[in-house]
Amino acid sequence: MTVFLIVLLFAVHLVLNLYGTSVVTAAAFDGARLRAGGGGLEVSEVDAERQVLELLDGYRADGRLELSWSYPDTDGDGAPDVVTLRVVAEHPTDLSAAADFPFQRVDRTVTVRMERFR
Repeated sequence: MTVFLIVLLFAVHLVLNLYGTSVVTAAAFDGARLRAGGGGLEVSEVDAERQVLELLDGYRADGRLELSWSYPDTDGDGAPDVVTLRVVAEHPTDLSAAADFPFQRVDRTVTVRMERFR
């Protein structure tokens, strides 16, 4: 019975972390898409970051969430061609500080092409 409960605990922890990983990935994509002008309107970096932080409210406590923006590719006039958002998050479902699970940390980098009329 003890082995069954341990396996069940591990399975539940894995499912919660997989769900959290998909939420972090979706929020990162939404933030980068908003910044790139996905809705036909280019949003400022602060407003896009506010949207990501609102979606990932549970990760904000205790410094579990880091966001970093970059614009690696620029065209001839100096305007960026792509926007990159890197999100690093520690899942808030940490069961034990003694046991370090390999899927506890999510590191996602999303790159979206800037939308401009040409």
